[in-house]
Amino acid sequence: MLTKERIEEIIAELTLDEKLSMIHGNGMFETAGVERLNIPPLIFSDGPMGVRLEFEKDSWEKKGLSDDYVTYLPCNSALAATFNRELAYETGSVLGEEARGRGKDVILGPGVNIKRSPLCGRNFEYFSEDPYLTKELAVEYVKGVQQWDVSACVKHFLANNQETARLEVDTIVDEEVLKEIYMPAFHDVLTRGGCYSLMGSYNRINGKFGSQHTHYLNDVVRDEWGYDGLIVSDWGAVHDTAEAAESGLDVEMSVTPDYDDYFMASPLKKLVEEGRISEELINKKTEHILILMNRLNMLDGERKSGAYNTEEHRKKALRVAEESVVLLKNDKNILPLDKKVKKLLVIGENADKLHALGGGSAELKSLYEISPLMGIKKLLGGNTAVKYVKGYSSDIYRGDVDEKWQERSLDLSFVRVNSSEEADEKMKELRKQLREEALAAAKEYENIIFVGGLDHVPGHDSEGDDRQDIKLPYEQDILIKELLKIRPDMVMVLTGGCAVDMREWIDDSHALLWGWYGGMEGGTAVAEALFGDINPSGRLPETFYHDLSECSAHAIGEYGHRDRVEYKDGIYVGYRYTDKFGITPQFPFGYGLSYTTFECSNAVTDEESSTVTCEVSNTGSRAGKVSILVYMKGGDEAPAGSDAQNDISTIGEPIKVLSGFEKIFLEPGEKKTVTVNITDGVIKGREYFAVV
Repeated sequence: MLTKERIEEIIAELTLDEKLSMIHGNGMFETAGVERLNIPPLIFSDGPMGVRLEFEKDSWEKKGLSDDYVTYLPCNSALAATFNRELAYETGSVLGEEARGRGKDVILGPGVNIKRSPLCGRNFEYFSEDPYLTKELAVEYVKGVQQWDVSACVKHFLANNQETARLEVDTIVDEEVLKEIYMPAFHDVLTRGGCYSLMGSYNRINGKFGSQHTHYLNDVVRDEWGYDGLIVSDWGAVHDTAEAAESGLDVEMSVTPDYDDYFMASPLKKLVEEGRISEELINKKTEHILILMNRLNMLDGERKSGAYNTEEHRKKALRVAEESVVLLKNDKNILPLDKKVKKLLVIGENADKLHALGGGSAELKSLYEISPLMGIKKLLGGNTAVKYVKGYSSDIYRGDVDEKWQERSLDLSFVRVNSSEEADEKMKELRKQLREEALAAAKEYENIIFVGGLDHVPGHDSEGDDRQDIKLPYEQDILIKELLKIRPDMVMVLTGGCAVDMREWIDDSHALLWGWYGGMEGGTAVAEALFGDINPSGRLPETFYHDLSECSAHAIGEYGHRDRVEYKDGIYVGYRYTDKFGITPQFPFGYGLSYTTFECSNAVTDEESSTVTCEVSNTGSRAGKVSILVYMKGGDEAPAGSDAQNDISTIGEPIKVLSGFEKIFLEPGEKKTVTVNITDGVIKGREYFAVV
């Protein structure tokens, strides 16, 4: 490791041109190095669920080689559903080792933006609606990544909670709300987690663009938090040379190959030469880059080599997927299913659909991906005749997707998909035909599994677009209702990164699993849960609403506007809002069933040790894992007729706030005393309670 003095000496040896070359892109995912001083380029890669595929240096053309297949990890929403810090660390470790194995220096994740609305197209990349759960898992995730001499890059700072007009929208948020809801995960990841790099956001925050915001990047991140790591812009998020230079931003990246014309390239050199910008600002940015390289052992030649596509990585991906599956309904104990079934009908496109190569910058080339259909077939073996029918289709939904969307993503008029009346008519006929085939087949089978939900088509779970509503796409509701009339005991599995409206059929459905985007072994985990090889232990890390009127961002706040979005809902996001106003959502935050039952009792708070201790028992007949959630008790429900729309501050504090959690394994009849640490410290005089 180089000393601080040696880093200062290197900066003194660099010319202005060399320093400038280090602080902006010199490739779609890399900066320039300085060969004469043995300073390598800095190489970035997208990677919320695995290291992204390789592109040509100066374009968005895919290289198309066979050497960039990787382990496909469950999405961050799935990871959050595990409520398991150990799995967060292991997920990060897999990602870090594979990034290093692929020769990357910075992996662009995790995303810790709060799930303010279920419409956000990138929700699947984020953890939760709750800042505490988000930061606790993200801190461990980052530690796992960085043990491999790779920098995690926490993103997108700040208040980046919608994809609609993400390049221009101004999010208006009160400072106290930022500190309580939208900043904690960033703060803890950078300070407690020691994250080496931070990415700015596209949007404006209270008037100024996030990636060049002098108040939030300088006053808050650099000065208040004491952060000396690297700050990089989102790709194309810089808009002004002087503002970028004077902000805490260190590296400007974008989506076009005109590198010398980037704001922090030739335009910045001109301002320095004219005396309008001090070269000391360039020196400070260069220093942060060298500090990062030093932490990654890039300057002394003693660096870990990494590896990818190992057997151990695949096992870890499976374990995360297994603990992420959420059992939402099982009111007639239909699940788990009998493995000795002779005939089984599987319906639904998501049963056979692969998701790795979708979602925007989350795309990757998975070494393999087990679909739910394959998971079911390989678990049951040849003694069960498994028939598959598609049931619905997304093949020509909204026209053809532009695979090279990213190079045109800064064009405000760019539309990723195109629709036409002809395509819509063809789709309508195709759906009707597929639906009729599925209904006819259903009449011949006693055992049916439907696999549906969302996918990574733009406008669903995908970067650059938000959902228009929370209804299931492709007329799935029609199909589901008709199938349940034929087989009321049909088992349902849904895939997706956020809530969907289930009102049209949920009361008639008796067995429902939520499978997220489970990674390369997601189909294996779903099959294991369906047939009892595992006992589901996932919990919802967010509120599943009946409709948008139950979500604060839509009920009392603003969402999806193109120019300005005011966060009038304040701190009342997710369960904080539904609890306060006595709203019973479709499924609440923290909800998740098991094939056994658990009880929690005798919770005792210790202020000195900042812990809550309780007794947890498995009162059922199967072994299983359970998460113990500890909340700080707050105020009461809002008085009837409260005018929260006009002044959210008048309704008092939330009824409860998540303050700690642990996950344990219990055999049938087993009881354990569990101690839950309150990471932020017990607040004197406050009451805490534990639930399972």
